[in-house]
Amino acid sequence: MSLDVRTVTASDYPDWLRAVQNGFLTAGSPAEDDVAERLADTDLSRLQGVFDGGRCVATFRSFAQELTVVGGATVPADAVSAVTVAPTHRRRGLLSRMMATDLAAARERGEVVATLIAAEYPIYGRFGFGPATWNTEWEVSVHRAGLDPRRTGQPEGGGRIEMVDGADIRKYGPELHARLAALRPGTVSRRERWWKLQTGAAPSPAHHRWTEPFYVIRRDADGAVDGLMVYGTDDKWGEGNQPLNTATVRDLIALTPAAERALWHFVCSVDWITTVRSGYRAPDDLLPLLLPDPRAARTVTHSDFLWLRLLDVERALEARSYEREASLVLDVRDEGGVAQGRFLLDVSPAGARCTPTTRSADLALGADELATLYLGDESARRLVDLGRAEEVRAGAAVTADAVFRTGRRPWCPDVF
Repeated sequence: MSLDVRTVTASDYPDWLRAVQNGFLTAGSPAEDDVAERLADTDLSRLQGVFDGGRCVATFRSFAQELTVVGGATVPADAVSAVTVAPTHRRRGLLSRMMATDLAAARERGEVVATLIAAEYPIYGRFGFGPATWNTEWEVSVHRAGLDPRRTGQPEGGGRIEMVDGADIRKYGPELHARLAALRPGTVSRRERWWKLQTGAAPSPAHHRWTEPFYVIRRDADGAVDGLMVYGTDDKWGEGNQPLNTATVRDLIALTPAAERALWHFVCSVDWITTVRSGYRAPDDLLPLLLPDPRAARTVTHSDFLWLRLLDVERALEARSYEREASLVLDVRDEGGVAQGRFLLDVSPAGARCTPTTRSADLALGADELATLYLGDESARRLVDLGRAEEVRAGAAVTADAVFRTGRRPWCPDVF
């Protein structure tokens, strides 16, 4: 029997969603209210499924997203998610077919990049994606950290912390996030439903049991909200009735170093909390070094996170900012075809111009490696040394690093 690869319809959707849950090892039939809630927030024209005898055996979803690039501008992105293939139907090229269809449609819509979070590292490089941001998670031993206000006093700079509820986070959060995005390349847009899910105002997916967290905002000395934190706690006790609770940060937005210090200071001083898990943070986050004893923060996770694929090289390279004046000819290889070509990139602090060219290349690399360089987190010199890029002109890697790299590392806070 032939496999039917097609756009998902409303009647297909429950079976498609069941296949997604099976693919992510959360077997079972989704509840009717969960199906209805998700369907109301889904663009079916961007859902693909593979059907075998009427049963969905592979899934693919994309949705519109905005990605912040270096300098604070945003570009339209094709966010890829819910990618599954049933174990009974692997190695048949199903993902390749769905990916090719989606990327062609994204290019036609005018989206500049495609984004995804890769559950497995080896899969997406062959489709032109490369890891563009990394995340780090720390576990802080509160007793060693030295941030207890009973010993260290309040953080400098004035301001105050307030305990609030989910409605306050939905009120202040979107603007705070928008302002953070303007400061941090790699940040992706959050839709209204995201805020509802994270604050319990919308039903969580069936395989995610909702537990109400604690909500905190920080006001500066003038009373303006410049940060928020959402964290959950466990209920663990040791011998002698000693509290051994862990606070796990689910979200932390800080627009200033003072706000960031104040929020970490607060959560590390809550009674009964002996350990703080930071949640996913940028690898160059302030957290470890703002502690009086940085060794109190132990790295528990450090991994690639946001993967990127350029769909329109010229628009992508012109959208971000550059801190120096330089010219570079990039010879980009792309088996998928959409980013293939040789491009002259002229940059300065005033802006950038990227155009096709027949000039000799300075640096030759694949579309996946260009994506890895794009947000400024990777070194062209290192890619050359690894054999993943070719320095056609001597010194080109040094020039590329001066052009692309950034002072602070890009960061994507969100799974999608």
